[in-house]
Amino acid sequence: MDQRQTGALLAALRAERAMTQRQVAAQLGVSAQAVSKWERGLGCPDVELLSALAGIFGVGVERLLAGALDPNEQETGNMKRLRFYVCPSCGNLLTAAGSAELACCGRKLLPLEPRRADDAHAVRIQPVEDEWYVTFGHPMEKDHFIRFFAWVGVERLVLVRLYPEQGGELRIPRVYGGKLYLCCSRHGLFEVTP
Repeated sequence: MDQRQTGALLAALRAERAMTQRQVAAQLGVSAQAVSKWERGLGCPDVELLSALAGIFGVGVERLLAGALDPNEQETGNMKRLRFYVCPSCGNLLTAAGSAELACCGRKLLPLEPRRADDAHAVRIQPVEDEWYVTFGHPMEKDHFIRFFAWVGVERLVLVRLYPEQGGELRIPRVYGGKLYLCCSRHGLFEVTP
């Protein structure tokens, strides 16, 4: 950790939020002089203040300590690069169309890696009018169920969130040229071949 880099980042983040050193200090329960000292690179916030400081500025603690917010490289592509993330604590579902650092419930999330669907995660897909009628025989119990189905096309995502004790069927708009994914609460993400 470089105190000067961290201090410069703190000053930039504070200016970005149009806050004074006194306002930041009040939220942290420290003096404005302490905030000034940190921003000039003459000291560091106590470890127990880092989480609150990161929360004020909406950045990760690791980014504060590194003293830099490294932007992602500009990506040109399509929705087929979409990644899925599921929080192991609360089950929150997040997606990102490029590289990202996502966190939920205090944990850094890793993207789910899709595997080819096995017999236990097989689905049947039939065209019905302008939709796909998807049926599956997977259990839908409280501790073992399908979390979601996602049809990912070049420019579109169709996502259907499922819940325990729900039936083994769903309808989604008919999208061509994409991939179908399903996520099992126990076994992770699967790519389904229609």
